[in-house]
Amino acid sequence: MLRLLHTRAAIFPCCHGNTVVLILSRSQKVIDCHDPFFTVCERSPISVLCVLPDLREIVFVIQSQSNSFHVRQAERRRADLLKQAHSLTEKPPVVLLLHSLSDNEGDWSILPLLPYLSHSFGKNSSWIVFLEEETNVKMNKLVQVLTKFDTNKEWFLGKPLHDEESTIIHHYAFAENPSIFKYPDFAAAWAVSAPLVVRLADKVRNEPLKSDFTIDLKHEVALYIWDNGNGPHLTAVPELCTEPEDSPQTQHCATTLSTEPPPCGEPVNKEDIFVAVKTCRKFHSERVPVIKKTWEKDAFSLEYYSDHADPSIPTIDLGVPNTERGHCGKTFAILQRFLSSSVPNTKWLLVVDDDTLISLSRLQVLLSCYNPSEPVCLGERYGYGLSQGGYSYITGGGGMVFSREAVVRLLNSGCKCYSNDAPDDMVLGMCLNALGLPVTHSPLFHQARPEDYARDFLAHQVPISFHKHWNIDPIAVFNKWLKDDLRAEASDGLNKSAKTEL
Repeated sequence: MLRLLHTRAAIFPCCHGNTVVLILSRSQKVIDCHDPFFTVCERSPISVLCVLPDLREIVFVIQSQSNSFHVRQAERRRADLLKQAHSLTEKPPVVLLLHSLSDNEGDWSILPLLPYLSHSFGKNSSWIVFLEEETNVKMNKLVQVLTKFDTNKEWFLGKPLHDEESTIIHHYAFAENPSIFKYPDFAAAWAVSAPLVVRLADKVRNEPLKSDFTIDLKHEVALYIWDNGNGPHLTAVPELCTEPEDSPQTQHCATTLSTEPPPCGEPVNKEDIFVAVKTCRKFHSERVPVIKKTWEKDAFSLEYYSDHADPSIPTIDLGVPNTERGHCGKTFAILQRFLSSSVPNTKWLLVVDDDTLISLSRLQVLLSCYNPSEPVCLGERYGYGLSQGGYSYITGGGGMVFSREAVVRLLNSGCKCYSNDAPDDMVLGMCLNALGLPVTHSPLFHQARPEDYARDFLAHQVPISFHKHWNIDPIAVFNKWLKDDLRAEASDGLNKSAKTEL
């Protein structure tokens, strides 16, 4: 199907999956089978050939996760893709669930997976298309899009994002002109041609990946492919979209975002979430008042943990001295207190920094999708040394959410800090990895400020958290991005849009 391009024929999927190919002597014309011109063609000397698209040349990789909720979501997406494919052809594509491909923790970072994809599909396929669980695909339109590109060449296709200003999450890359570098919005789907996959796989095998940390995967994948100008730039494809599927602006789109909420039920009760805020004496008068003016009122059970007991807040001194970084000792003391009789017995624990801005009402909606009897560890996922057998972890600034079962297993394992100032989120990641417990990613948590993320990326989210007060008015940021005038609006808004981003 895709290789017909090399005959300079134009193709168009139609007629119950058939593809019309018009081969003209000096030009090409694509028509729909239902186009009135088609009847003229039947009486004309123009050659018309109807063929079935061979979707086996496309390999779909759903960027799935091993948590039970996300497995169900990914399986629904795979079933939809295969249903569409069967309506078009008897030759369906391969649809892979990323989390099930191997036991390698680093597979979600894509690059360690490339040798497998190259070996398994590099010779017999033309495209590897990656998509997220909430990405709707219109199969016939996607086929039309891909047929525009010569599959003998290296292609990197997607919906481009760019930074408005240099940002810490991208290590201040392209500081002089941040907007010059484009990277894909994974929610719109993105694709790489087989020749590019094969070359990149050889590079992964022969050259160790340079960065120890995986922070913003979409940006890092684009940097690796671009390779300081030695590889292809991202090619913008207007048909790869992140608008809601029922939007009138999506008629041209091959991909959209689902507007149907997952079957998760009612938001969890605020009584089921215990909130732990990490602070220290020097920030009692600077950061704690921001929490009290913004989101504290939405918490049913909340405690501030500090190196100094201040009854006016109040704060609790856990007996762990403050450290300039890391805070591992304090976090593990919080985990132990969560399981004690000193605090209410709740299903969920939320641990945040004193400069975290968060919507607890939106978190209540999100948690309705997860089973607290499972060991759930939820937040914005980072990685360390993933290409060399490393581990994933929840970055602490955006908020770390644990089910009670997860905390029980962590503490029963004997896992502990190697020092009070060890990085708590990374130590927890090592512990979870040793226990074989998954870290579950949600892009609705953010380690940085809104201005540190691409505008178009945030446009299709209803975010749950941001982090840091650097050079911003944190109360204004909360009111713009996280405040719901009515508590019910958080549930309604998340159901309509952001729950597709879980």
